[in-house]
Order: sequence, then structure tokens, then C-alpha cells
Amino acid sequence: MTTLHTVFAKAKVDNRAALVGYLPAGFPTKAGAVEAAAALVDAGCDVIEIGLPYSDPLMDGPTIQDAVHRSLVNGTRIADVFRTVEGVAATGAATLVMTYWNPVDRYGAERFARDLASAGGVGTITPDLTPEESGPWRAASSAAGIDTVFLVAPSSTEERIKAVVDCCTGFVYAASLMGVTGARESVNVAAEDLVARTRAHTELPVCVGLGVGTGAQAGEVARYADGVIVGSAFIRRLLDAPDEAAGRAAAADLARDMAAGVRSRA
Repeated sequence: MTTLHTVFAKAKVDNRAALVGYLPAGFPTKAGAVEAAAALVDAGCDVIEIGLPYSDPLMDGPTIQDAVHRSLVNGTRIADVFRTVEGVAATGAATLVMTYWNPVDRYGAERFARDLASAGGVGTITPDLTPEESGPWRAASSAAGIDTVFLVAPSSTEERIKAVVDCCTGFVYAASLMGVTGARESVNVAAEDLVARTRAHTELPVCVGLGVGTGAQAGEVARYADGVIVGSAFIRRLLDAPDEAAGRAAAADLARDMAAGVRSRA
């Protein structure tokens, strides 16, 4: 199984950033989610985040909200998320779940961690779980052998950054801006400063997400970050396509452009 450690170690040897792609489970269909993620891996994504569809996605912008709504209409449940993880992990890509805390809490933290590990998942990103309340989840994750990823933001104080990175074991997710997800015309200039501030507190990889939509932007972020996280831009390609096959092809084209971008510093 490919771990986050091996992914970032290889990227470092290659003098490049890792490319992290995000897609929600159950979108555009349950089977289609695995096929789309596999297409991203074939096109150069090193890590795949599988989103657990949730009815109150506080961090998600309109593009991801649209995809998540379609996933929920498709009847996607947590068991489907684990099946998606299993299918994506079979490609050889390190595969995480990005989820709000309530579904994990209702499912049971220890059970969720065990089932994710059994499916081949290597960790989770929990955007709304605070360091102060993360103890039981970190213990459950450690027992299951999966990594934890938490978020820092441009508004985070030094004390807050320290508290967050102390809870991380896989990488640190640096949100490039204050706001919701979505590709933008440019990546917030605060992202580079946030990465530098975060690195002062940890040796873990620091990955930048929110706002990356082109290969050129990926290359820009790759100059200073260990990983570039892309979600809305891939999803938009799938949403705008006339059918699933065309959507996969369009998303893969973008992933190839992004993969070239993160390698441009080599």
C-alpha cells in the first residue's frame, strides 16, 4: 500500500511537489467516482482525497456542493465511501477520506478508522474538527494505522498553527484563503507566507489547497509547497461534460496539465 510518507519522500527526491486530487464518493455515479479518480491517477495525481458526502458542507463552494448534492441523490452512504476508497487504493495511489466530523462521530470513531484502514485508506482530512476535540479521533486513527490531517489558515496565529500541526501525522493542509473551496483567477498571495509560518513548527509536508485551477497555478504553488491540492477544477470538468466518459477525459487532461505544473520546479 502506498503511504503518504512514501509519496512525499518520492516527490522530494524528484524535486517536485505532489499532486493531490479531490473527488466526492458517488459522483458522478458510485462506479463513476472510482473511474474518474483512476483517470486522475493515470494522468499524474499522487494522492486522491475521497469526499464523504454531507448535507451541511460548511467549507465547500458551489461546485463541490453541486457534486455532493448529486452524490447524495444517488444514495451514497458511508459504506459506498469505503468501497470507493478500496477501488481507488487499488490503483496504487495513496487514498484519504475528507470528511466533516459529524458522520464519523455518528458512525463511531474507532469503527470508522478500522473500516477505512481495511478498505486501504491511509488517512483522513477533517476540516471542522478542532485540535481541542481531536484526542479520541487521533487515538482511533493511531490504533488503526492511518494518518490525520488538519487545516491551518491565513488567519491562524502562531499558537494555533502549533496546536494544529501537533495533531497532524500525514501532512498539514494549508488553506490558501479564508472562504470556501473553488478554483479562482489566482492563488492568494498569503499562501506562501502561511506555508513558511507552518514549516517553522513542523517537518511534516505542507500542502496548499483552495483556489488552484490551472497547471500554471499548480506550478506557482509547487515552488513553495510540498503538495498542491485540486478539487473544484476537476469536478467542474466532470459537471460540464456531456457524459461520464467525456468528463473523465476532460478531468484527466487537466490533471496532466497540473502534473506538469508541479514538476516545473524540477
